[in-house]
Amino acid sequence: MTEKPDDGAVPGGSNAGTSPWQAAGRPAEPAVPAEPAGPGEPASPAQSPARPAAVDAGSPAPSSAASPTPPADPDGESGLTDALEVLRARLGALRLPLETAGVEAARTEQRRATDQLDDYLLPRLRAQKAPLLVVVGGSTGAGKSTLVNSVLGEKVTQPGVLRPTTKAPVLVHHPLDARWFSTDRVLPGLARVTASGNGSPLRSAVGPAVVPQGHGTPSEPSRTLRLVPSHALPKGLALLDAPDIDSVDTANRELAAQLLGAADLWLFVTTSARYADAVPWDLLNQAAARKAQVAMVLDRVDPGAEATADDLRDMMAEHGLPDSPLFVIPEGELSDEGLLPEGAVGDVSRWLTGLGGDADARRRVIAATRDGVVDSLVVRADELADAADEQQAADVRLRHVVDRAYADAVAHVTAATSDGALLRGEVLARWQDFVGTGEFYRAVEENIGRFRDAVGSFFRGKPKEAPQVEKAIAHGLESVVLDAAEEAAERSYQGWRGDAAGAALLEGLELSRTPAALRAEVGEQIRGWQGDVLALVREQGESKRGRARALSFGVNGLGAALMIFVFASTGGLTGIEVGIAGGSAVLAQRLLEAVFGEDAVRGLATQARDRLRARIQMVMDGQAARYTAQLDALGSAEAGGSGLRTAAAGVASAASAERRARSRAADAAPGGGASSADLVESRGLRGVRAGAGGAGGVGPAGAAGGHDTAAEEPARKGFWKRLFGDGER
Repeated sequence: MTEKPDDGAVPGGSNAGTSPWQAAGRPAEPAVPAEPAGPGEPASPAQSPARPAAVDAGSPAPSSAASPTPPADPDGESGLTDALEVLRARLGALRLPLETAGVEAARTEQRRATDQLDDYLLPRLRAQKAPLLVVVGGSTGAGKSTLVNSVLGEKVTQPGVLRPTTKAPVLVHHPLDARWFSTDRVLPGLARVTASGNGSPLRSAVGPAVVPQGHGTPSEPSRTLRLVPSHALPKGLALLDAPDIDSVDTANRELAAQLLGAADLWLFVTTSARYADAVPWDLLNQAAARKAQVAMVLDRVDPGAEATADDLRDMMAEHGLPDSPLFVIPEGELSDEGLLPEGAVGDVSRWLTGLGGDADARRRVIAATRDGVVDSLVVRADELADAADEQQAADVRLRHVVDRAYADAVAHVTAATSDGALLRGEVLARWQDFVGTGEFYRAVEENIGRFRDAVGSFFRGKPKEAPQVEKAIAHGLESVVLDAAEEAAERSYQGWRGDAAGAALLEGLELSRTPAALRAEVGEQIRGWQGDVLALVREQGESKRGRARALSFGVNGLGAALMIFVFASTGGLTGIEVGIAGGSAVLAQRLLEAVFGEDAVRGLATQARDRLRARIQMVMDGQAARYTAQLDALGSAEAGGSGLRTAAAGVASAASAERRARSRAADAAPGGGASSADLVESRGLRGVRAGAGGAGGVGPAGAAGGHDTAAEEPARKGFWKRLFGDGER
């Protein structure tokens, strides 16, 4: 196979400037023995009984003394894990409840980020020696399941003709790697069903398996992961056949994206008829953005249509995947077992065998994907923090609409109770009935003493008249408050309806009108204020100076006079009403001053106004809360992204420290390579012995097939060098 330049460097890797694909086939060199497995981890390949896998005839066996690059400084990995756990907690606490611009995409990104942390990144950091997980994904009907079965040489996953074809994911692993996947170390949200090599379910490993009544075979809901052991796979490598990325079933599409996010490596399958579809490239663009390791398979290429591989390669370069391997599988007849010809899958099988047989190559691929995911998470967390800030801004914006509307309502009532507008109609008539005719005014002006005697007699003789004035005041004030509340509700409703974030909250709620219970509440508050006024008069009358005078006029009469004085002004009145209302206010003022004195009257009026405003404010606050309670329930006021931004910065810092530690460890370590221990207990993938490129394959370097490079470079280069190249130009 033709080689590509070494332009795919892996951050922190021991071979600077070498892509994971080229490093995968480095020849073995002498090294120290493999390190022992950590507590609770499966034994490393070097500690397992060795039974070499079948390799190319005539190729020397790989060196048996190779050792992979030592892991990075544990403190660096621990610090990164801790930082990612903080980020995971912040992502879990993030709330995006308001329908702001772009929020749907942000919610999807939040879900994907948390899934990737839970399903892949945190489990991978906690289990460095776990097998490399290759997720086989692609469009519906692309032939993913057929490809998996063909490279394994056995039917472990069921292809189909109905859409969606793959409904439940199937994970194929070496038998000695079963414990890595039977626990919830990876993809913890999926229940496990363990199956035999031919795909027949045996038992539930983790979580319940669904068994229909009267059947011995569990059904396969999309949230179930079937585990299938296979001796064909090298130890340390696992294949996962994922659902279709463009499935008609939404749950299948979401699960496919989740599984690809949990992959160490994508093996993406498309066809010559659908390789330019938009949906696959949306996912591949995401993969390129976070530097995920991707290999492409172009399936079902008709004779004479090989140029589609060149077009696909150009698209890969255009979309940020210039160094990704591309394999071409020609259109052909399937065997009786439903398998592709060995020659058709030979390049894919050799490539997978090379990865599975070289622990150092696996580690490089894993590190490249992991580093890309970490960097991507930092960027995505910052973007989610911006989305959270927008939520907080929307909360402030919606609250401001309500606050302004009801503040204006309070101001309107305050103005109506201080500009004389209430001293008309029934209130004015009842006050005039209470204090008498025009001669009564003249008597007041002529002699305050006579006024006091006349009014005192009047109050004592007709004590029941004052409540009539109070009732008229209560009725007029109630109308003013209800009108103001109604207008505020309508303004708030219109303001929210014109905002996408607010409009979504109005559905199913009757907020455009005031509730029927408001009238009773307003009446209660007004009666409470009138009680406050009488209490003020009573308290002032208890003083030594005013007690006798207050008793002579009566508390109710003085209270009514104080209410009239509070409302006194000529604002809002016209014509003859000005003189009448003005005279009424003057009469009330002189009456109160005659009893309590000028300074005391001003103090009483101020206190009465303040208490009225407080009660009106209480009413309006309660009405505003009908709106703001919707926001309080969502918690959008605390949705700011500062905490998430800080957590992302912590991850970026910890990732830099971890990579420096890993680079130092790699520089100090001897070169690694493939070893016979890396291929223990594996019978080999189907097609490994087939001639390279003999079926029109395109190898890891991206050169068109049909040219058997391996045949030109006999045993002198060895299997691994012939397969992946040694960096020569």
